[in-house]
Amino acid sequence: MPYEFQLTRRVEFSDTDMAGIMHFSNFFRYMEATETAFLRSLGLSVVLSTCGLDVCLPRVHAVCDYQLPLRFEDEVRVHLLVEKKAMRTITYQFRFSKVNGPPASEVARGRLIAVCAARQADGSMKAVPLPKTLADQLQEAPAALLADGSARSTNGGPPERTTRPAQDTNHTGQHILNPKL
Repeated sequence: MPYEFQLTRRVEFSDTDMAGIMHFSNFFRYMEATETAFLRSLGLSVVLSTCGLDVCLPRVHAVCDYQLPLRFEDEVRVHLLVEKKAMRTITYQFRFSKVNGPPASEVARGRLIAVCAARQADGSMKAVPLPKTLADQLQEAPAALLADGSARSTNGGPPERTTRPAQDTNHTGQHILNPKL
C-alpha cells in the first residue's frame, strides 16, 4: 500500500518573482501537483467524481515553511508522505529538496489536510468517511520516516535512498512501495 510518492520538477521562469526566487505561493502549486500525480498513480483522480465517487477533498489546512530559496532552472524533488489517514481526512507532509548542484538540500516542508466531503441538497458540504476505494489504497507512512523525512539503514549507517533519481526532471513521479527502514 503506498504511503509516499515523489515528483521532480524544474523551476520555470514564470514560477519566480522579481528577485529571481521561486514565489512562495508556487510551493503550494507543487504540493497540489504532487498530490494529483500520487492519486493518478493509484488509478484515481483528485476530482473523485471522475472515478464514480460522489465526494470531494477540499483543503482545510495548508502550511509551508521555507528554509532556502529555489531559483529559475533549479530541479526540486517534492516528496509526499501520507502522515495520517483518519476516518474523514487525509494529512500529507511534503519535503522539497533541491537536487541539482551539490549538495542536494532540503529547501522547504509543507503540510496539507484534506477532508472528504459530500455536497448536500442545499449546496452545503458535509464531512463524510473516506470512500473504501480511496481508504484501502492509502497507508500511513512509518513514524520514523515522518519524523525526519528519510529512511534509515538497519545497521546505523547513513540514510538509504528509497528511489532511483528521476530521469525526466520536469514532471516525473515515482512510487516508493517498500523502502528499507
